[in-house]
Order: sequence, then C-alpha cells, then structure tokens
Amino acid sequence: MTHRTVGHAPTAAPPPGLPDDRHAQVTAPSPTCPVEITLAALRGRWTTLVVRELLRQETRSYSDLAARLPTLSDKVLSDRLAQLVAAGVVHKHRTAGWPSTVSYELTPHGRKLGPVLQALWDWGADAPARRAEPADPGHDPPDRP
Repeated sequence: MTHRTVGHAPTAAPPPGLPDDRHAQVTAPSPTCPVEITLAALRGRWTTLVVRELLRQETRSYSDLAARLPTLSDKVLSDRLAQLVAAGVVHKHRTAGWPSTVSYELTPHGRKLGPVLQALWDWGADAPARRAEPADPGHDPPDRP
C-alpha cells in the first residue's frame, strides 16, 4: 500500500488530446517539440496537397506531380519537394541514364502523415468559422445563422 505525501495531490491524466509527456510542459515553442516538428514538415501552401498526391500513389515523377497540381508553379513544387525531402517525409530517387529520371515517394515515416492530414481535414470541416471566400475582396460575406 502506498501513502500519499501530505500536500501533494495525485497526478491526474491530462485532458484528451494532450500528451502525457514531461516534454509537453514547455512554456515556449521549441524546435524539438513533436508538434512543432510536424508543423514545420507541413509548412507552406501546397505542401499538404503534394503529400496527398504521394499518399494516393506510392511513387510519382516530378512531371506527374506537376500534372496533378496544374496551378502549382514549378518553383514552388521544387521548393516543397526539397522541404519534404529535408524533413525526411519524402525520398527522392534518381535513375541513371539519359535523360535521367527522378521519382518521389513517401518514406515510411511520411506515410504516417495520412491520419494526420485526415484529422486536420476533419477538424477543419467541423470548424464553426468555416465559410466561403467573399465574392468581393472588399466586403465580408453576411453572417450565417
């Protein structure tokens, strides 16, 4: 039988959604925080769409990705792929020959982003502030009941 120490309440489990980890008690953002690492890997517009395309098909060429995201500029696609490779989310494979070909695929760690993106989608779909873009950038849409 254990005894409670006077003045110390038993530690309660954290509320749902909060990790039970001593590192989760930080008081300022940290680059070693798992949430910050995830957000850094997914930073920038288009990143989640590039990951989505790689989740849909295991291996894709640069030109295939560009064709699937036609309004994405070559510069931004190159930047996002380089960012995802640097984050360990995507593996870049170059084959020898002329011309050489380059393909991209999610790493095993990158494939784990599927449920993360689904959770982000689910949360955003249920967000009360979700509304359509205003037709006129100078005017806000009317409030919905």
